[in-house]
Amino acid sequence: LLLLGIVGFRNILPNLGDVFQYHHVASGEYGWNLILVNRDNYIPDDYTVELTELSNGQKVDSRIYPSLQEMFDAARAEGLGLFVADGYRTAETQQQILEGKIEAYKNEGYSSEEAEKKAKEWVAVPGTSEHQLGLAVDIVSLKNQRLDHQQENTAEQHWLIQNSWKYGFILRYPTNKNNITKVGYEPWHYRYVGKVHAKKIKELGVCLEEYIENKDQY
Repeated sequence: LLLLGIVGFRNILPNLGDVFQYHHVASGEYGWNLILVNRDNYIPDDYTVELTELSNGQKVDSRIYPSLQEMFDAARAEGLGLFVADGYRTAETQQQILEGKIEAYKNEGYSSEEAEKKAKEWVAVPGTSEHQLGLAVDIVSLKNQRLDHQQENTAEQHWLIQNSWKYGFILRYPTNKNNITKVGYEPWHYRYVGKVHAKKIKELGVCLEEYIENKDQY
């Protein structure tokens, strides 16, 4: 187990620091597993996470590891191979990924402004990424480890859509909720919320933003 403290991560973003004046500190009023982090709610500066390292070197919040292992074991029992392509990220890593995405769009011919806008549809600004919580995992098929939309055609993803909620995970950015999540459809990005909440979210057909907003009604 590794104990990491995430402190002062916004200081590494001098070119993006002004965006935080429009954001709110993410609230944990409904518990650690329901903390809502997105472009409007940033991770508190004093947020800390205890991490468990997986066999492939990726790390996750230690509290979700038993459920993650249970889910992988269940899939394996049905002849399926799940693979965690990405788990916990530091703010520095998140910044590098964002800059890489921006550069990729520039290479496609987009202006700097257009490239940054498009990149942020897919990659969160550091401090607003669930990966920094250790509660998000990018899960792909062992047979296709690319983070592309072909993932949704794999047997593993079909299984996850039907079963991930049983282990406390939800598909965080479904294709029909883009207008609410403000994030492009990612058929590989799963978020731990706990078995009780995952079941309700599945039954209600809502995304995490909707669920949190109406939490007191459920």
